[in-house]
Amino acid sequence: MFSENPTVLWLVPMLPLLAGAVIAFMPNRMGKPASWLALGALGVSCVIALLALLAALHPGGHGEVFRSVTQSTWFHFGSVEMKWGLVLDPLSAGMGAMVTFVAFWIFLYSTGYMAEEARFGRFFGFLSLFSGAMLMVVYANSLLLLFMAWELVGLASYLLIGFYYSKPSAAAASQKAFITTRVGDMAFFLGMIWLYGKTGTLSFYDGGNGLLESGALTTLAGATTIGGFTVSAMASLLLLVGAMGKSGQVPLHTWLPDAMEGPTPVSALIHAATMVAAGVFLVARTHPIFMQSGLQGLPLTATAWIGGITALYAACVALGQNDIKRILAYSTVSQLGFMMVALGTGGVPAAMFHLIAHAFFKALLFLSAGSVIHGCHDEQDIRKMGGLRKAMPKTFVTYAVGMMALAGFPFVFSGFWSKEAVLHSAMGWPGGYGPFALAVCAALLTAFYMTRQALLVFFGKPREPGVHHPHESPPVILVPLYVLAAGAVLLSLVGTPVWPWFEEWLLGAHAHFDGGALFKPHALVLVGISLTIVTVGVTASWLVYRYPSGDSRAPDPIERKFGGLWAFLGTGMGFDAFYEKHIISNVARLGRAVDTAERMFFVPLMALAEGVIKLCGRWTGTVDEQSLNRGFNTICAEMKNRAGTASASQSGRPQAYLRAIGLGTAVLLVMYFLISAR
Repeated sequence: MFSENPTVLWLVPMLPLLAGAVIAFMPNRMGKPASWLALGALGVSCVIALLALLAALHPGGHGEVFRSVTQSTWFHFGSVEMKWGLVLDPLSAGMGAMVTFVAFWIFLYSTGYMAEEARFGRFFGFLSLFSGAMLMVVYANSLLLLFMAWELVGLASYLLIGFYYSKPSAAAASQKAFITTRVGDMAFFLGMIWLYGKTGTLSFYDGGNGLLESGALTTLAGATTIGGFTVSAMASLLLLVGAMGKSGQVPLHTWLPDAMEGPTPVSALIHAATMVAAGVFLVARTHPIFMQSGLQGLPLTATAWIGGITALYAACVALGQNDIKRILAYSTVSQLGFMMVALGTGGVPAAMFHLIAHAFFKALLFLSAGSVIHGCHDEQDIRKMGGLRKAMPKTFVTYAVGMMALAGFPFVFSGFWSKEAVLHSAMGWPGGYGPFALAVCAALLTAFYMTRQALLVFFGKPREPGVHHPHESPPVILVPLYVLAAGAVLLSLVGTPVWPWFEEWLLGAHAHFDGGALFKPHALVLVGISLTIVTVGVTASWLVYRYPSGDSRAPDPIERKFGGLWAFLGTGMGFDAFYEKHIISNVARLGRAVDTAERMFFVPLMALAEGVIKLCGRWTGTVDEQSLNRGFNTICAEMKNRAGTASASQSGRPQAYLRAIGLGTAVLLVMYFLISAR
């Protein structure tokens, strides 16, 4: 269906975009119809995306990856033809199905969670724009179309993070996200221009002439630039910087924790299924360009190390956070680092499996956190909670599923197998064990801080009077939690070494059941490492936090022993302060200097120039009036006088004209006879 009728695939991103456009013209009082329109449009997109996934489940001929490409001419300039279109392959089919499915349940959750908001309809317009733009990123068969949708994602994130625009912290967070990601976007833009300049195309697949096909890849690998590096390597690094901005990798990560200033459904959408996944998806989509330098080449080496450093850094910082959503935000940064480690070490299937699994359990965790916040009367500090397991048992069960999936509890949860796949990829990387060691440490800390969060929120006794009477959330909030919790568990069926269906599908092969795969030496080592990680992390956290203090103002057990380190972690290791001191303040200082120079030099100079121009204008005006105009007027007057004299002889009477003719004739006859007589 999708190869015979390409228009159908266009409906997946276009329906939410059209819904967002329609909602933009609807008044705020029509919030309910706006939410139904957004939910219906995304629901239809989800159905089409799932049908597209079914179509892409069958490998292509001769063991090749299934791929259906729609391509049409967008415009011409000179003899150059710019094309755009969509591509359906396992990468886009799996990603598109995940985005629409997870986003649909977040939309449904939002109908209950945001029901009391005055700008309820406008919120769903922003959500629709966000989802449609992300889906265009996923299905785009052109790097230019992907970049355009990429920028729309950035705009929508600005609108959603700053939805509570009257709240200074939310307004600042939206600006921070927009500006920080623009840094990466500029690198992305430059890399795109460089690729087009060398290959003459921005289409990914175009009958053998696409950017990701052999001809263009050979051209990129053969062309060298500064330092002897190939164009493919340098362009890949620029694309990587773009991905770092969108996916919150160090040092462009500072916007992502602050993004939780938006409503909780926005946090779930950004941190799970959409915006942050875009950077990982970009590297996965353009991975053949990265691979031109080899597994130990500069682009993939940089990707692996940046991912490993980010994973460990964010896991450390998450230890020192007390805001329930901020802990999950830093957890997102860390998990994105795991995905980058997998991409850098060559494991695209591992990265994508972890991305999709993470989308389910991180959306589940954020929405469960929203349920907790809703039940605790908008309280977000985990030090003030406690004992919610009894008051909110349904939320506790779903939160526990998400927590165990993220922490990597063995065998049952998808997070265990997706992290195991990432570690498997990193352990076999020929570039060394550095990223693997960083990922192992980050995984251990993940188990520690997620257990800490669960113990402080759901166990013990309430530690603040304001949350003594929590209540369970309504069904419209709980049902999406049940569905996402089921997804976080069921995904483990397609990503185990026993039946690695997802990996083989992405590679265009058929998966085979292998009951002994877990007992092979290499697999036993990795499973043993994974079990050790989660056991040590959970046990250590339980030993530290099993008897939480009944006073919300009491210092954290780690803070009591390592006060300075705790404060350092609580501030994000000082990245914001460093940027404020060394970059933002210097830019502000430069701005003030430019303003001073403008007021003291350029403004007076422009005033002087204005005066000189006015003086010249007055002088030329005087010359014009006194000389040119007077002379011209004199000439005109003289011509008028002569014309008046000539016109006096024109009486208009025939008799006068006949007398003049007769007189003239007589004069001529006299002159004739006089001349003839001589």
